[in-house]
Amino acid sequence: MSRTTALVALHAAVALFGFAALFGKWVALPPVEIVLGRTLVAAATLAIVLRVQRRSPTRPGYGLALNGGLLALHWVTFFAAVQLAGVAIALLAFASFPVFVLAIESIERRRPPDRVEAGAITLVVVGLALLVPEYRWSSAALQGYVCGIASGLTFAILTVRGRRLVTGHGAVNLALWQNVFAALWLMPFALAGAAPVTPTAADVMLLVVLGVACTALAHTLFIASMRRVSAHTASVVSVLEPVYGIALAAVLLGERPDARTVVGMLLILTAALLATRHVKR
Repeated sequence: MSRTTALVALHAAVALFGFAALFGKWVALPPVEIVLGRTLVAAATLAIVLRVQRRSPTRPGYGLALNGGLLALHWVTFFAAVQLAGVAIALLAFASFPVFVLAIESIERRRPPDRVEAGAITLVVVGLALLVPEYRWSSAALQGYVCGIASGLTFAILTVRGRRLVTGHGAVNLALWQNVFAALWLMPFALAGAAPVTPTAADVMLLVVLGVACTALAHTLFIASMRRVSAHTASVVSVLEPVYGIALAAVLLGERPDARTVVGMLLILTAALLATRHVKR
């Protein structure tokens, strides 16, 4: 794979990650059922990938089980944010995760944030404040906004933990077991629902596309591109996920962000770029 091909694969993966947000609008199921279907399909697809590669799955441990729980919580809160507040607010609230990563690493190093980290955190706070439509908890938009931030926080914790686990398991194995354990964590909640929703044939097809294309294929493309591009380049391109997602939502759903949302987006993306550049240093 040439560097140009790797960059195309990287952008395709990030676009697919952003595209996944639209399924929260298309699939007529609660977030828990959406994520359960996504993780089951993704796990099966990744298991097939390992078999085609003639590789055996690694042995999972408690760390991967915890990661699976974090992944489940991350995706459930993300799709809840999409359904409550729309694609734009969900993606932009989630896009704050690089700053959460900085904050977590600062706590682990037991030192206060430096000027760059403090600046990035300030930009995110201002950007997120601009996204709040109204400060009433009864507002679905505010509830979705909080869910989006929770999605970014849980993904940041998952990212920090994943860096430590990927060396021993490899990226595909890590993604496989995280999806397996996420499904196991979600099954009791799906079965205990007061009024479980039966998916239609259209819902099942959409979940297959979500699990295969937006999860298994997207992760495979992302991992493959890392062989030719640096981790920093991948991090910078990943910041474009909300841009791709919002653009796709505008074309396919007719959800067009207002000027206030666009300003918030620019502030959050600037903070995310600062954070990824600072991590490289």
